[in-house]
Amino acid sequence: MKAVTFTEYGGPEVLHLADAAEPHAAAGQVRIAVRAAGVNPIDWKARSGVMREMMPVDFPASVGREAAGVVDEVGDGVQGVAAGDEVFGFAVGGAAAELAVLGEFARKPAGLSWEAAAGLPVAAETSLRVFGVLGGVGEGQTIVIDGAAGGVGVVAVQLARARGARVIGTASERNHEFLRSLGAEPTTYGEGLVQRVRALAPGGVDLGFDTAGQGGVKALIELTGDPAHVATIADFAAASLGVKVTGGSDGRRPGALDVAAELAASGGLRVEVARAFPFSQAAEAHRLSQEGHVRGKLVLIPG
Repeated sequence: MKAVTFTEYGGPEVLHLADAAEPHAAAGQVRIAVRAAGVNPIDWKARSGVMREMMPVDFPASVGREAAGVVDEVGDGVQGVAAGDEVFGFAVGGAAAELAVLGEFARKPAGLSWEAAAGLPVAAETSLRVFGVLGGVGEGQTIVIDGAAGGVGVVAVQLARARGARVIGTASERNHEFLRSLGAEPTTYGEGLVQRVRALAPGGVDLGFDTAGQGGVKALIELTGDPAHVATIADFAAASLGVKVTGGSDGRRPGALDVAAELAASGGLRVEVARAFPFSQAAEAHRLSQEGHVRGKLVLIPG
């Protein structure tokens, strides 16, 4: 089979489409014929080597952590899923390949495109894990999401709104109307954020969620009045400020995929797909992801 791989750390140019051994589903897993695979910042961070101490890779290394496709092999102990079923979930050993093994998965809602389904696992699980780290997000609370138009931010906004929270989201002005369509109140990020948010929410802010890692954590602490009420997935140095730092290595949120699937099926959750690239153009997808100005998700598709 063909898979997107890299044999050394470096820029996007180290990615290439190569022959790879077919994976097989172990106990509790399924194998899928991949229809789409998501692209996330953690992918290019692993590829570039900036996280080699935390996440060393063995070369040749595969790419991608989330995928959607059609089940073609079912491992021992898996119940309720059969060959031919459409699913999405977390890949074990790489997602950007013709065949991928999923260790955690859920049924793909019929109305959800392959590209949108592939872009849902990381964003949904991350958002729900952060909500848990913050002690819950719900009715009567106001949460500021810094980087609300990004891949995780878009889903976090909708999940918070579905729980009854008021959401103030930061984004560039070109994305403000988009955020309003998701139910968020937009503002720009950067200098002066505290004053802008206080003008929108003079009664105060309960929680802060940094998805961007662009220096907004201190403003979120000032707004909430307590670093314990702020979580980040992108600014690892913020732990020294008392902020809750969480990554996928902390353990995934149980049931997150089922929650996301149910909400998506009811029309309460949509995934904004910024652009889909064929596997052969994975380098370009990584380049755009690394620039950090993408609205929604980038995905890779076979071909």
